[in-house]
Amino acid sequence: MRNTRALVMMLIAVILAGGAVLVAARWINGQAASQAGTGKVAVALVDIALGSRLNPDMVRMVDWPANAMPPGAISDPKLLASRVTRSSLQRGEPLMEGKLAPPGTQGGLSAVVAEGKRAMTVRVNDVVGVAGFALPGNFVDVLVNTQEDGPRGMKDASISKIVLERILVLAIAQEAGRDETKPKVVNAVTLELSPQQAERLDLARSVGTLSLVLRNQADPDPVRTAGATKASLLDAKLAAAPPAPAPARAAVLVRPRPAQPPREADMVEVMRGTAVSFERY
Repeated sequence: MRNTRALVMMLIAVILAGGAVLVAARWINGQAASQAGTGKVAVALVDIALGSRLNPDMVRMVDWPANAMPPGAISDPKLLASRVTRSSLQRGEPLMEGKLAPPGTQGGLSAVVAEGKRAMTVRVNDVVGVAGFALPGNFVDVLVNTQEDGPRGMKDASISKIVLERILVLAIAQEAGRDETKPKVVNAVTLELSPQQAERLDLARSVGTLSLVLRNQADPDPVRTAGATKASLLDAKLAAAPPAPAPARAAVLVRPRPAQPPREADMVEVMRGTAVSFERY
């Protein structure tokens, strides 16, 4: 009897404890939800290429924690009417004001060009175009290979020089979309330039051959080089020509003088018995 009563009391205690834990958990979750809150955010329903005009089939509104709201996120679908994207968007990515062109902008590449910038297209080949790895959104340096002007405007030595640095690639051929899965060899690349850079690029392509150099997107530091010439390539550095060897001298044959016979004034007559001889003194 006593064991049965003890078991009943223990069962009631367990039930009350479980109910208390459940109530406490609900209260904590309610407090966290009331403090954090949620809001509506527009996200891409499909992959959207840059320069595309948005329509309701591309976007949907989802709940997003208020304390983790992306900066510039669009929460009102009316703000997306006929807007144009300035960069490509992946499915599920929030739409932010910085990735959209100003209201009233027409679609196409012109919507991608930043304020105060210009878009300029240059012809390339599979080598000059970095073998197709220069994709929209990448940064490149532009080199020109030309001839330096010597005295009186005469052509001097060849030189290769970086004339533009960290130039944004807007499009390749007629495509502004970016597919990072594989390179694409094209015959034209469109670059985003300031007006001054556009002038330099136009002059560079008229005086020499252009080449593109793919650049690390996280490297903003400029590089100052003097350019590469044939002399620096071969490490000549205006070295003087070696002096010509001196002409060989003609060999002079020295003949020994013949022995002079002794003079009589230097001789004395010596008589030994019947033998007579002359000796030098």
